[in-house]
Amino acid sequence: MTSQIEAAEAKQATTRKTPWAWATGTFFGIGLIGKGGGTVASIATVAIWLTIARLQLSSSALIGFTVVAALTSIFIGIPAGTIIARELGKKDPSQVVIDEVAGQLIALIGAPLNWKYVLASLILFRGFDIVKPPPVRQLENLPDGTGIMMDDVAAGFYALIFVQLLYRFNLFN
Repeated sequence: MTSQIEAAEAKQATTRKTPWAWATGTFFGIGLIGKGGGTVASIATVAIWLTIARLQLSSSALIGFTVVAALTSIFIGIPAGTIIARELGKKDPSQVVIDEVAGQLIALIGAPLNWKYVLASLILFRGFDIVKPPPVRQLENLPDGTGIMMDDVAAGFYALIFVQLLYRFNLFN
């Protein structure tokens, strides 16, 4: 019976896909790799952020870039997540990983260009995204793409706070 349901879901997924939503919502296919897609999307986000950070931007320019990139991910991710969820007939499909991109970017806002802080932002964000302390889990109940995105946004803010505390108390220098 389960394989029949999976076959029906697979057929539905192949019959109608909105290309822009699938491209952005899956972060250009990362969400299609299966288990661990969210972690891979977070790692890819950190790698892209580090590449841009190495362009010798001022710290305020890097913060500005990170905020704009996070907001863009959120505003694109909400409709993309809604479309993918509806096309798959699932509330929060694992294929949608743009939410991890947004949350990871939030965790990186103001992070020092030091591997220890960058790694801490990754570990803390993934931890908060998995554990979902209040009110992170409750945000999943928001409708459609908003619920898909906002729990990761909140997890990103938790990680941001902790990374900034680590930095302010100079724990990795």
